[in-house]
Amino acid sequence: MRELDSARRRHPHKALTTRGVQALHTPGRYADGGGLYLLVGPGGSKSWMLRTLVMGTRRDIGLGGVTLVSLADAREDARRLRRTARNDGDPLAERRRRTVPTFEDAAKKVHAAHAASFKNEKHRKQWLSSLGDVFKAFGAKRVDAVTSADLLAALSSNWVKRPETSSRVLQRVRVVFEWCKAQGYCSGDNPTQGLTKVLPKHRRVQVHHPALPFQDVPAFVQALRK
Repeated sequence: MRELDSARRRHPHKALTTRGVQALHTPGRYADGGGLYLLVGPGGSKSWMLRTLVMGTRRDIGLGGVTLVSLADAREDARRLRRTARNDGDPLAERRRRTVPTFEDAAKKVHAAHAASFKNEKHRKQWLSSLGDVFKAFGAKRVDAVTSADLLAALSSNWVKRPETSSRVLQRVRVVFEWCKAQGYCSGDNPTQGLTKVLPKHRRVQVHHPALPFQDVPAFVQALRK
């Protein structure tokens, strides 16, 4: 804590704020101090990264996306990992030793964590039930073993037939993996990244409002006035 606070005192203009994190949209890397960075991707995605020395080697450690990890949580996690590294430990090895859940177990934990934010009971049930096909495809696999190929196979069959539902499923799967990265269960790129570029494009069906023949307009207006 003192080390991070000291870094921010030396460069107070570089320290991030919660409001500042929300306002940042330009792709790049933004320093908070003490090796903690906010990464903003080309598509607007935001995630945390800690850059520190692990046994004499510089390592970049992902701490999860901002949707699931707040600025305060990222600072706390960074402080803990830096302390492990400073004591000649390996933060990444420490994370790998933790029990890694299956995708289905992780999704249920994310669902429970977000339960209070759902609009109603129907929405709460739909969130989990919409992942049924995904659970059948790779729900039993550990989250650190799931690949983009697994996701592609699970989503392809309904991607064109049910575009709106499929897009929601992809978004929910993305959130689950962001949570897993924040918990240290997996590292590297989110398996959902770039999938929309290889899946077929959704065709937007244009639906017009019913039209009234112009000959019937006078009668319609008279009926409307009455």
